[in-house]
Amino acid sequence: MEEKSRFKVINRDMIKYIIIFIMFWGHLFAWLSIDEVPPDGLFADCPFWQRIFIELSLLTPPVMFFFVVDGFKYTHSVMKYAQRLFIFACITQVPFTILWGPINGWWGANIMFTLFFSLLTLCAWESRFKLWQRIVIVVLICAVTIVLFSEWFVFGPLIVFGLHIFSEKPKARLIWYASVWTVYLLVSNIPLYMSGFSIIKLESTVMHIFDFAAAYAIMTVFYNGKKGRFPVFSKWFFYIFYPAHLWLAVILRFLIK
Repeated sequence: MEEKSRFKVINRDMIKYIIIFIMFWGHLFAWLSIDEVPPDGLFADCPFWQRIFIELSLLTPPVMFFFVVDGFKYTHSVMKYAQRLFIFACITQVPFTILWGPINGWWGANIMFTLFFSLLTLCAWESRFKLWQRIVIVVLICAVTIVLFSEWFVFGPLIVFGLHIFSEKPKARLIWYASVWTVYLLVSNIPLYMSGFSIIKLESTVMHIFDFAAAYAIMTVFYNGKKGRFPVFSKWFFYIFYPAHLWLAVILRFLIK
């Protein structure tokens, strides 16, 4: 155990700053490059070095799902935590819709809503309802994410749910995590490959696998479970940064295109 603990050198805020730095550039390159969907994928026309940043930005969602589980465990008020997620999800929806609407259709919710619903699954599971009632509520919450077509929809709540219930069982947790993301890759990539195989499509699939594996390693091997030096500042910075960086993308797209 001592040998393993030597690798746990990164605190919560340091991980978040690293992740949002990668996410910022990945999202910026993505939003400034797309006008329509190329046959090989959404960002197939981007230069290779930009696609690397875009693909690496997918490290962010799994890490965010991990921190929902972490937040549920350590927050002083789950109610306030849920309120913050919901409020910033609503704020984020405006720039998200402006960016995604013309490309992916006008029906869809941003990932902050997925995080909010993921937190609700944990609240439901830890409630005093009977087992069958808790299961029904969790299933209904997952169904809502599908109806709303929120980012990562049902896979977000499922990841969060599994990480929570298997938090003390590392092998089961890893199996659950790998299984859910495997289903995600199949669901998202099979339609893409049906239009034909290409190196760019294979490259994207490999990067997805790398991102999901790297996120798991970051949170289970290197995360030491500690806060950063300025937890209050960091908390609000992360909440504000997400909608702010989408608004920046909206402004830059307007100015450039």
